[in-house]
Amino acid sequence: MLGGVFSLIMIVVKAQPGDTSDSLIRKFSKKVLAEGILQDLKKREFYQKPAELRKEKAKQIKRRIYARKHSVNK
Repeated sequence: MLGGVFSLIMIVVKAQPGDTSDSLIRKFSKKVLAEGILQDLKKREFYQKPAELRKEKAKQIKRRIYARKHSVNK
């Protein structure tokens, strides 16, 4: 349980005739990446104080603005 918050996420991969176990694992991995499940787990692995979240969000905004400014000049 992730810090008392638990949500059930079901990912279903149906086997088609001729699918190998490797292809099923590949399909499953693609669905997990598309859903962002691993990113969400990594984000919730440790508790972050609200102030830390605000600082991180501000850093991301500054980074995005910096990247836009420098990509226009090129």
